[in-house]
Amino acid sequence: MTETAPRPTLEAVAALAGVSRATASRVVNGGDGVREPLVERVRRAVEELGYVPNQAARSLVTRRHDAVAVVVAEPETRVFADPFFALQLRGISKELTAHDNQLVLLLTEGRDDHARVGRYLAGGHVDGALVFSLHLDDPLPGLIRRAGVPTVFGGRPGWDDGSGAEAVYVDSDNRGGAREAVRHLVGLGRSRVAHITGPLDQTSAADRLDGFRDVLPDADPRLVVRGDFTPAGGERAMRDLLDRRPDVDAVFAANDLTAAGALRVLREHGRRVPDDVAVIGFDDMLPFAEQTDPPLTTVRQDIEEMGRLMARLLLRGHEGRATAEDAEKVPEAQEAGGTPFGVVLPTTLVRRASA
Repeated sequence: MTETAPRPTLEAVAALAGVSRATASRVVNGGDGVREPLVERVRRAVEELGYVPNQAARSLVTRRHDAVAVVVAEPETRVFADPFFALQLRGISKELTAHDNQLVLLLTEGRDDHARVGRYLAGGHVDGALVFSLHLDDPLPGLIRRAGVPTVFGGRPGWDDGSGAEAVYVDSDNRGGAREAVRHLVGLGRSRVAHITGPLDQTSAADRLDGFRDVLPDADPRLVVRGDFTPAGGERAMRDLLDRRPDVDAVFAANDLTAAGALRVLREHGRRVPDDVAVIGFDDMLPFAEQTDPPLTTVRQDIEEMGRLMARLLLRGHEGRATAEDAEKVPEAQEAGGTPFGVVLPTTLVRRASA
């Protein structure tokens, strides 16, 4: 049997670098107060020996775990089927990796999972949490507040967790993007513009419906049909819409997946897009939006950047705690606009063949 070589110790690093163990520990754990020549000697010793810090021991010293929980308030069947989540997770992962932090993914299928997530966060396993796709009746904000972990939310908060505290969040200009989409349809001469919503217990869907109503406050109520951000939901809503108002000549769908479902139903019914019915989505998830038939006109939001900025706000918090002041320190947050607690990224209408 081949014997495994013993792991290099911090004492061995200190001896090779010619410094005390305390100095070596301070350098390895990111502490201050060590002169640069000594820092370089310790780093060279770490590289030469292949020393890897014991994370458990390091956490006792630094009170940090170098791990962040990403909590998605959706079942795994939805998360892994919707490219939106992949893009947002990619942005988060890139930022955490750049800062040598681990991503711990937590999904919620039901109420039992909410309690499990709350217990995990309260257990001190991570330095903070990034939470998105929340619904208005979701107990997670309250559970997270009681767990006492620094948190940044994806999407405008629409809940009251009873604490009276402001939440730090990153969102896109959902309402403004919806207004631009509907104005474009009206500008094309369309007079019977419909909206297939997302789930209205989520603030992004509610804001997009508000943007539609900003432009068409007197729209026939039959032209607003509820969807769920999925292709199947888009198909159901489009069939319902054609039954209600067969003369519909334009559709603003709450996201690209919904629009794709609507396009399939319009083809089944022999409706030409955009000649008979113009269609606009929301997200601009490439290459998905370019591969629909016809290629989809849509409102672009930078989903990956939203994830990256969420992680950056959390990591730049005071000792890991995200606050309003932290949002003000991030240049991208200042450029994007919003309140001191909320960063709102701009949206852009991307014109393709569907409208």
